[in-house]
Amino acid sequence: MARADKQAAVAEIADEFSVSVGAVLTEYRGLTVKELKDLRRSLGANADYAVVKNTLAKIAAKNSGIEGFDDLLTGPTAIAFIKGDVVETAKGLRDFAKANPNLVIKGGVYEGKTLDAAEVAKLADLESREVLLAKLAGAMTASLSQALYVFNALPQKAAQLAAALAEKAANDPTILAGGAGTPAAAEEAATEAAAEVEVPETEDSADSGAAVEETTTEA
Repeated sequence: MARADKQAAVAEIADEFSVSVGAVLTEYRGLTVKELKDLRRSLGANADYAVVKNTLAKIAAKNSGIEGFDDLLTGPTAIAFIKGDVVETAKGLRDFAKANPNLVIKGGVYEGKTLDAAEVAKLADLESREVLLAKLAGAMTASLSQALYVFNALPQKAAQLAAALAEKAANDPTILAGGAGTPAAAEEAATEAAAEVEVPETEDSADSGAAVEETTTEA
């Protein structure tokens, strides 16, 4: 391969790393051309599956700031550059590898972190984005239904409370007076309190009393 071609190939791989959310390295030794086509088809729009030269992939990974790939880039290597759901791609590769043991998952990279084969397998065991969104939508629908049930029940609860209060007030009118007694009792208490208050004497009344006393003495 000419130097210019190598540089172009390195740039292409580096670009794939930069525009992908993650990548999974595999060894495809023993897979037929048809099986490789089937694998690409199974990954769909989630990933681009490309055969790469190890030396060029090492340079591209280094240029992209990815470390820890050197030990993984051995043997016939193909990389799944993930464009969609990382979990879906990991599941697709895992399921294909189960049916086609010649595909070996060696590791990968996700969000700048290098993953070994076991960590890629853990990604495959996670729930996909679609499943999580479906569960979230179900939970939100359940919450809305519960809220609507509460709102619809409020008028009925208020009516029941008003009926119970009216029934209790009929048996005990003091309920409506805040428990302070009936208005009639309050008026009687006020009248009794007013009767006990002494009215102070005015100057006119004192003079009248003195005049009566003086008239009586003269007589």
